Amino acid sequence: MKYRTYLIFGAPGSGKGTQGKILGNIPRFFHCACGDVFRSIDTRTPIGQAFLEYSSKGQLVPNEITVQLWKARINDAVGAHTFKPDIDALVLDGIPRNVEQAKIMQDIIDVKKVFHLSCPDRDALVSRLKKRALKDNRLDDANEEVIRKRLDTYEAESKPVLEFYGQEKICDIDATQPPVKVLAEIVQTVLHDNGH
Repeated sequence: MKYRTYLIFGAPGSGKGTQGKILGNIPRFFHCACGDVFRSIDTRTPIGQAFLEYSSKGQLVPNEITVQLWKARINDAVGAHTFKPDIDALVLDGIPRNVEQAKIMQDIIDVKKVFHLSCPDRDALVSRLKKRALKDNRLDDANEEVIRKRLDTYEAESKPVLEFYGQEKICDIDATQPPVKVLAEIVQTVLHDNGH
């Protein structure tokens, strides 16, 4: 059985995590952020070590490792009955991060909509990420060079995922609006999608 899935997609700093968290608090939605999966990894394990090696350089973690870690997290949630696939929709942010991951995940998820939080203003994203770094003590986000490298990686690797899913599944949302407006657009689309 494939999981009914909504993807929240956008550049680093576009507000994916914020929207995913809010949706995840609404009954019948289960939110899984790839970043949280990574941040909760035990770095003493071999897979944790492998993950650290890539992320500390600002490089993307290999697709197989990423999808493996993500799948384990989802299986745990199903086992613990926090995610009930028969009645819950899965909300993902930060995965699939590239076309290769999207292909690997095709057998697992049935993507209903891709919410593309678009923010063409690079400088706005950079300053958002710097603020977040200070607030959440995420030091990987504080360095402007690392931030710009991550934005370049997003353009090159992640952007093509939108083409992979096709225009009819994409819902473009202006990420520079207040978060509550972004949320309203997402919720309206989901309701419409379910025939309400």
